[in-house]
Amino acid sequence: MPDYKINFKELKSRVGVDDVAYSLGYRLDRKAGVGKYIELVLGDGRDRCDTIIVSNRRDKASQVYFRRDGSKGDVITFIKENLNSFIVSGKDDWQKVAKVMARFANVPEPEFREDSRYVRSANVSHVFDESRYEVRPVDPQRIPRIFSQRGISDETVKSLAPFISLIRDTRNENFDGYNIGFPYTESDESGIKGYEIRGMGGYKSKAAGTNSSSAAWVADLSGGNIDNVRSVFFCESAFDAMAFYQINRARLDSNIALVSLGGTFSDGQIQKSMERFPNARAIDCFDNDIAGRIYGLRLMALVEDFPIRITKTDFGLKVEAKGKTFELDPESPITAQVDRNISIRHKVGQWTPPKAFKDWNDCLMNKPMETVLTQSKHERESNLAEQRKSTLKL
Repeated sequence: MPDYKINFKELKSRVGVDDVAYSLGYRLDRKAGVGKYIELVLGDGRDRCDTIIVSNRRDKASQVYFRRDGSKGDVITFIKENLNSFIVSGKDDWQKVAKVMARFANVPEPEFREDSRYVRSANVSHVFDESRYEVRPVDPQRIPRIFSQRGISDETVKSLAPFISLIRDTRNENFDGYNIGFPYTESDESGIKGYEIRGMGGYKSKAAGTNSSSAAWVADLSGGNIDNVRSVFFCESAFDAMAFYQINRARLDSNIALVSLGGTFSDGQIQKSMERFPNARAIDCFDNDIAGRIYGLRLMALVEDFPIRITKTDFGLKVEAKGKTFELDPESPITAQVDRNISIRHKVGQWTPPKAFKDWNDCLMNKPMETVLTQSKHERESNLAEQRKSTLKL
């Protein structure tokens, strides 16, 4: 295999099969047990599209998956199976897989030396081409149904309409309609750097060439009075940000900004957003999961300006910062725990969804997370064995 300037072994220690599967819409089948193996399913009931069984869930580097039809592989194999779900360009599948792995690992994408013939013929640009997309404003009298399906009211859409567009990709041969586009910007003057895209049927993507390194979806509700903005609320998706705003609107004033990172976390996205609002405090509104707590800690370290190292453990999160090492409980407020161990200036707050919900949009739709009953190791493995045995008989 050619040298693609990327260490796949190192990336596999950071990216697991489960990380990629969850991003594609797979969910954990708790009825099959949560032990040495877990089952991840795509679809529900009779519409179940796929089931994979993942081993070594606590060790990313060793994670592999298999199906009952005998197919199996590691995270690289799984990404190759689903390459069409990711917007990446490359001369071959290995280059595309390398870029997907880099994105999940939150490291810079590798640069490849393509020959001139390939560069001339490539259809995908690494720079956002605004002319590729037809853009329309949201019509307040014809609000797309996708918003109500996510629990977002017409009133909320109308309030945030200046920061939302309808966009059509003129080069998409498979879909000729309009999706919802949340424009990415770096500053008020920089222009649009791409779009976070959402469509019917759970479709989500980003416009080709979108700058996810330093641009984000920013809804400045101050009317352009950036010096007056006192709070910047960071969410993982634009729908989460809209849901947060709708649920808490009575407690918010106009001196705020909503920011969506679009499912990624780049230092530049945080830094540019906070440079934009110099008098504001950053507020962590990320999801109620381990990834969300890690995002919150990284946000704190960037805004408070100190290096940080975060490691997942069996008991929570181990943090190394300012010459100290300490453990954090992800179920408890992060800021207070950090403050007990190191000095911080409290330039970051935390306003996460209620504990019963994974994210703010689930909270808006009243979709609580499943209750997890603690089982012994023997009970988990026995349950998983019985589940597989009965499935094989069918």
